[in-house]
Amino acid sequence: MEAVITVENLTKSFGATQAVRGVSFSVRKGEIFGIIGPNGAGKTTTLEMIEGILKPDDGTIDVLGLVPSKQLNALNRRIGVQFQSTSIQKKMKVKEALNLFSSFYKQETQVESLIELLGLEEKLNVVFEDLSGGWKQRVTLALATLHQPEILFLDEPSMGLDPHARREMWTLIRTLRELGSTIVLTTHYMEEAEKLCDRVAMIYSGEIRALGTPSHLLNEHIAHCITFQSDHLNKEDLLSFPGVLKIEQNDADFRIFSDDQQLTAYHVFQYCHDKSIQLFNFSFERGSLDDLFVHYLEEEQIG
Repeated sequence: MEAVITVENLTKSFGATQAVRGVSFSVRKGEIFGIIGPNGAGKTTTLEMIEGILKPDDGTIDVLGLVPSKQLNALNRRIGVQFQSTSIQKKMKVKEALNLFSSFYKQETQVESLIELLGLEEKLNVVFEDLSGGWKQRVTLALATLHQPEILFLDEPSMGLDPHARREMWTLIRTLRELGSTIVLTTHYMEEAEKLCDRVAMIYSGEIRALGTPSHLLNEHIAHCITFQSDHLNKEDLLSFPGVLKIEQNDADFRIFSDDQQLTAYHVFQYCHDKSIQLFNFSFERGSLDDLFVHYLEEEQIG
């Protein structure tokens, strides 16, 4: 599949702080690609170098055959960017912002179709500062896509949104992909990455620790778990069982990560049978990107 972005050995420092350390990846045409990791991991810095806002200290970037640091004007006509926070005059009405940003482009813009797609009809005469967080995100998304960009960059697109507004944003992002845009987004919401992205790059301390589809990463890097409830068990009772890697206990709720779920489950049941201990709500669960996120975060803290 055609690569529309290729990044090789990208580095960037701010004084003594090395924000990005030798990052390499490619983005395929038509996919939703996620750059995920904790706050301060280097996600936004990486994105801003690809967008041409920051110049890398070292490494190469190719976006649609262009070098962002040298061909920024040509690149800006072909990409759209939604920042974490976009500055719009507080008293500017939504329709005024759309018309203003539309005037920046020589090519034809899609104002009317975006108003319909994003449901902005009832908000056109509302000033920006009076919009809720979700509606502000819709407006800035519209401003980033007016010129029908080939690649759309979204930096934490659902930050601060309530769960309902977040899911509405996911639907809009999928729709924009269906209309022809490749999407690159940063997020620290693991559920968002798992449900929305075709592939993800997990960045910690400026380095990529894992790259692939969410399913591949979970199969390769994280153990699955068994969950249950019991009022008469302790972590210490279970740590020596075969296959057990880690146990999380919250009062009567247990989550056991194992490299052999069936073997571990057998020993849990055998132990509880011998001790006449009851178990409730027993289930096998697949690990999540949240688990992988925490796993790498714990490694960072230990290191």
